[in-house]
Amino acid sequence: MSSDTIHCRRCDQDRPPLGKAPFRTDLGERILREICGQCWQEWLQHQTLLINHYGLDPRDKAARSFLYEQIEQVLFDGDSGKEIDTSQQGSIEW
Repeated sequence: MSSDTIHCRRCDQDRPPLGKAPFRTDLGERILREICGQCWQEWLQHQTLLINHYGLDPRDKAARSFLYEQIEQVLFDGDSGKEIDTSQQGSIEW
């Protein structure tokens, strides 16, 4: 592993890191240290699906808590996170 790569916890490969922490929190710093840029981009696509599907407002504290929980599950715990059942769109309470 060179200085311009990290060993990504999610994909278990040596890849380029993010340019900076995505949040100014401990979680953001952890993502910067342990998650590669490619896996972060994949997460952002999944996050967009979650936001749209569940009608989340990221400014809402409960919505942010849900998304942070999903980040932990998907990026650090190897889980696939909350699935999106398009047949239930608009009727699911998260």
